[in-house]
Amino acid sequence: MLFRLARLIPGLLLYGIADAFMIRAAVGVDSWTVFAQGIAQHTPLSIGLLTNVIGLAVLLLWIPLRQRPGLGTVLNILLVGPGIDLGLWLLPTPESLWLRVVFFTTGMLLLAVASGIYIGAHLGPGPRDGLMTGIHNRFGTPIWIGRTAVELPVLAFGWLLGGNVGLGTVAFAILIGPLCGITLPLFDPEARKLARETREREAAEATPRS
Repeated sequence: MLFRLARLIPGLLLYGIADAFMIRAAVGVDSWTVFAQGIAQHTPLSIGLLTNVIGLAVLLLWIPLRQRPGLGTVLNILLVGPGIDLGLWLLPTPESLWLRVVFFTTGMLLLAVASGIYIGAHLGPGPRDGLMTGIHNRFGTPIWIGRTAVELPVLAFGWLLGGNVGLGTVAFAILIGPLCGITLPLFDPEARKLARETREREAAEATPRS
């Protein structure tokens, strides 16, 4: 457990700092951060604190879906927001476009790494990830349909409230899945073991028998 916590906590803080890089880039962010940015335009609350509050609100949606949070779920709600605020405090606002692109790219790569680190701890999904899997388990819909059904309205409301939607939003939607497909097995020994066993089984099945 201590080893998993030692992975989980830095991974969640790094996730928040990665978000801060993309926010500072100002070329568009993921749908949930757009939503937090939009609300922040109309309240005195920071984006980090709003990320915590939104995560808690999303967690309440788990109840009708019969999802149960883990320790990682609770720590996700508590730590990602402070990680964002810490990153925004540390990072300057880049002025030139090329530096903003560098900030965004750095943030997206760090976020993929952070996802591999904290998900690989196996202490429970984040509130938003758990919402998607909960919809899948409860209604039998493909995960991508549940994710789209949730994130499109979130993105639209955030944009209407003043959140930053741009090319970065599109790039994130397209690239974060493949990037996490690389980092998850890279930072998760159990996933690597499963992938290795799958390859060995497929190789054995493909070997002609005499």
